[in-house]
Amino acid sequence: MDLKEIMAIGGKPGLYKMVAQAKNGIIVESLIDQKRIQAFAHEKISSLEEISIFTETEDKPLREILKDMYEKLEGKAAPDFKNDNAKLKQFFGEMIPDYDKERVYVSHMQKVVSWYNLLQQHNMLDFSEPETDSESGGKSSADE
Repeated sequence: MDLKEIMAIGGKPGLYKMVAQAKNGIIVESLIDQKRIQAFAHEKISSLEEISIFTETEDKPLREILKDMYEKLEGKAAPDFKNDNAKLKQFFGEMIPDYDKERVYVSHMQKVVSWYNLLQQHNMLDFSEPETDSESGGKSSADE
């Protein structure tokens, strides 16, 4: 799963897949309804690759959080905690036991759980490592 191409855009619901570069920003496609829009450079655009969660020891990349959730939930969707913050906090604590209770807010937990469910629904939670040049012996097809 390449989280570099999956974007969260401030003020817009859901997640977006980067489609193309544009003059003033990027063209993205909503994972929810597949509509394409332009995300402008002045908007708060974050690649999921850049996002991490505060823990007691260090920041933990979102990729690791999603992987842990995927393994603990055995690939199934996370429960929906509409308006039940206590159950959401309990669930989040089970998924990420060492999260920083002072700096991770309920709104952060809601986003992580909704992002996980959206990625899970679209079969985008593939945690196999991409093959690198060193694993394939350092040769590319251009070398042969």
